[in-house]
Amino acid sequence: MSLAQLKPERVKWLKAALFALCLIPLARLAWLGTHRGLGANPIEYITHSTGWWTLSFLLITLSVTPLRRLTGWNWLLRLRRMLGLFAFFYVSLHFTTYIWLDQFFDWQGILKDIAKRPFITVGFTAFVLLIPLAATSTNAMVRRLGAKRWQRLHRAVYVIATLGVLHFWWLVKKDIREPLIFGTLLGVLFLIRLLYLRRRLTGSTPSTVRSQAA
Repeated sequence: MSLAQLKPERVKWLKAALFALCLIPLARLAWLGTHRGLGANPIEYITHSTGWWTLSFLLITLSVTPLRRLTGWNWLLRLRRMLGLFAFFYVSLHFTTYIWLDQFFDWQGILKDIAKRPFITVGFTAFVLLIPLAATSTNAMVRRLGAKRWQRLHRAVYVIATLGVLHFWWLVKKDIREPLIFGTLLGVLFLIRLLYLRRRLTGSTPSTVRSQAA
């Protein structure tokens, strides 16, 4: 049996294994927390780690479609939802760390931070934009919205990923190596998407192109 035609039960076990793998960053944080391994500033360590994994899962999610097109492994699409939800899971931990451990639910101070500090502004915006994507990730919501409307909504993930990279970039200020890597990978994914879009449009008939543009 080829990788392009995995049986449903094998995909089920693959999803279970992926779920366990996606929890490893959280398990690592828990282990470090109980063994005094979070460094001199544990809050900063947790914040950085959860933010790093949020961006990682966003980029991995965006990589699914190009990888599926390249390999023909259509079953990869059945993993994309889980990866996207784990991106939301880790950004929720990231935001919770900020409002709870860093700000101690000082809502007035949090609102001032969001308004005055650009890297927090773009990070909070990305978090808010990710909420409707997570909320509409179920099959029932796809049917309710319709496939086209659902796809248009979920294209916002590119905007979210861009804001996430910008948030990271403005946060570190000097050592930009990590956000630069994330930004480069995101740029490659943008380019791949544009190349596929160009190929699809140039391979279409004029009437099809006009209908797509409308």
